[in-house]
Amino acid sequence: MTEPQKGEHVEYREIEGKIPEPVFRYFKELSAIPRGSGNTRAASDYCVRFAVEHGLSYRQDAADNVIIYKEATKGYEHAPTVMLQGHLDMVCGKDPGVAHDFSKDGIRLILDGDELRADGTTLGGDDGIAVAYALAILASDEISHPNLECVFTSDEEIGMVGAGKLDMKNLHASYLLNLDSEEEGCFLAGCAGGIRYDIQVPFAFEKKQGTAVAIRLSGLFGGHSGADIHLGRANAIMVLAGILDELLLHFPTLGLIGFSGGSQDNAIPREGELKVLVPCELIDQVRDQAGMMEKVLKKEYGTTDPGLTLTAEVSVEEDREHSVLSDREAARASAFLLNLPNGVFSMSKELPGLVETSMNVGIVSLTENGLSASCLIRSSKTSGKRALRRRLEALTDLTGGSFFTSGDYPEWEFVPDSPLLELLKVVYREQYGEEPRIETIHAGVECGLFAAGIPGLMAVSLGPDIRDIHSPGERMSVSSVNRVWNFLIEVLKRIKDA
Repeated sequence: MTEPQKGEHVEYREIEGKIPEPVFRYFKELSAIPRGSGNTRAASDYCVRFAVEHGLSYRQDAADNVIIYKEATKGYEHAPTVMLQGHLDMVCGKDPGVAHDFSKDGIRLILDGDELRADGTTLGGDDGIAVAYALAILASDEISHPNLECVFTSDEEIGMVGAGKLDMKNLHASYLLNLDSEEEGCFLAGCAGGIRYDIQVPFAFEKKQGTAVAIRLSGLFGGHSGADIHLGRANAIMVLAGILDELLLHFPTLGLIGFSGGSQDNAIPREGELKVLVPCELIDQVRDQAGMMEKVLKKEYGTTDPGLTLTAEVSVEEDREHSVLSDREAARASAFLLNLPNGVFSMSKELPGLVETSMNVGIVSLTENGLSASCLIRSSKTSGKRALRRRLEALTDLTGGSFFTSGDYPEWEFVPDSPLLELLKVVYREQYGEEPRIETIHAGVECGLFAAGIPGLMAVSLGPDIRDIHSPGERMSVSSVNRVWNFLIEVLKRIKDA
């Protein structure tokens, strides 16, 4: 097999035998459609065209959610209705210097051994593979299955917005197979709830003379703000907040021109920049201080973020007037950033090793309107979520800011005696010769919304191996995709007797 060169699209001949052709075809077609969160109409319309072409009934709503229905195959008419569910949108992230416009460019797929990845961007395996699986099942006349309700939601990555707007009155499934998990052999049967906070704090700008110095932090590992929050990886925003505080301690008359970091509330920020106004006579001292701070950070995060880099670049437009936060206002902004809750706040007492409550500071930007911040709170306990909410609201109030919330979704309670879970365990033992892992996770899964909206619904989340989701390093195992496909087909076949 000849490996494709960087930037080439993978063809089926290069992956034949590893992934069933329909699954790969639909994944590739979906990858060609720009579908970042908030830009899912084209992907939604793609699913509608599929339904029309295959003579299947469907429902599409104003939020870009699509439901495609398929009647049971012969002999399965009285089996429990099954929902296959995934989301249309993907997290948009790219490596520095990569020329990719997520609003109009499709994802370029690269086959690297057993892994499918993208050319310098996020892959969108989360959750494009769910859509590909479901479409391949819907298109087949050979797969035995009960009545199917295939639900494709929009904007899951920004707070499960689509699922929150979905009218569930016409959904009758008894079993939900959510295909939005990223570890083969691990069945998710519960998750944390979450809520997004968007905060705006006003600051007064003034005109001041000096030289701009940009302090840039890059090379961090990042990761999923739920699944990876306990790993101790550096959050670029919080690290930069510490750097700003340190600079102001040594040079209290600095002005703050800009501060930015992060792009998604549910991704740990990988890079960021702060820009300070420095008197000409202090430029060398500020650069030296940045160099010392880089050494300290490299030592602190050498294990979790070995690629960390901190640079200080002097503007080519030296000693001119800038719009800045005065030293007093810069200190106030620094204090707000330093006190933003971030990271793990409590661990589960019932399930050892599981994070119970956390918050991720995902996006921060300083503009003429002030400092804006987007944060995501997660907790498997309503009380934990409320306590962190009150802490964040108090901080916002103390600094004279305002906030609004969105994407508030419930936790998904673990049901240990679920017949669906028992069926999956039986099939897994037969196909893999070992026991699957049953877990709950500290991350949002749409199962919680569906379980709350459809009385009696039993749900499990599963999927193939996908590594480093929400980052340009995202990669999906093609052999795992194939094994999970075979597993899924057998489960649908067995539901007749469930």
